[in-house]
Order: sequence, then C-alpha cells, then structure tokens
Amino acid sequence: MMSSQNASAVRPADTARSDRLLRFALVADVVLTGANGIGYLVLATVLDPFLGVPRSVQYPVGVFLTVYALWVLTVARREEIGRGAVGVIIALNTAWAVAGVVAVAVDALTATGAGNVWIVFQALTVAGMAGLQYMGLRRL
Repeated sequence: MMSSQNASAVRPADTARSDRLLRFALVADVVLTGANGIGYLVLATVLDPFLGVPRSVQYPVGVFLTVYALWVLTVARREEIGRGAVGVIIALNTAWAVAGVVAVAVDALTATGAGNVWIVFQALTVAGMAGLQYMGLRRL
C-alpha cells in the first residue's frame, strides 16, 4: 500500500510527463522560428536573389519571427505553461501556415520557384508545429 507521502511524490512526475510533448513542441518552435528570423535578418542580401522575396519583406519578417521566438521561449520556460498563451501560439502558427500557402497561390511575393518551395515548406513545417502543440496542449 502506498502512503500519502509517496502518492504526492508521484504527482509532479505525472505533471512533468503530461507537458513533455508541449514543451518539446514549443522549444522546437523557438529554435526553428528563431533561426529563420535571424536568417532573414543576417542573410537577406544573399537570399533576395535566390528566393525572389525582396529585402523590404525579409527584414520585417525577420524581426517579427525573432521577437515571436523570444516570446514563445518565455511561454515554454514557465513552470506552468499557460493554456491561453499556447492557444495564441497555435492560432498564430496556423495563420502563418495558411498565409504562406495563400501567398504562393496568389503570387503575392513574386518569389522564384525555389522561393515558393521554401514558403510552402515553411507553411507545412509551421502547421506541423501547430498540430504538435495542439496535441501537447490536449495532454495537459
């Protein structure tokens, strides 16, 4: 028979286990989004001819993605992850994914073929992260 002291000692491990997927998904978002944002800021002149996306778009997107990654990091590092914040992250990731596909479909950025492939790849990756985050949120 388990004492009440032992039962309470098991509870934190269960909590840690239940948010492991969500924390992983949030940290993956931070790493990928942060690298992408910094890449747009640092490599915009190199990426411009390759992707066909003008620097005037890459710089603000790079700033947004870098700041967004820092915010997601603050959410992921909290001892107790806020459901509302994760809901906003999932919504923003979903919107980003849809916007990427729409931008390619209507040729909004007049990207090169490689640029369009990159944008769709990003959209699919971000949609996958949103799905993983949703699954992690449901386990809480």
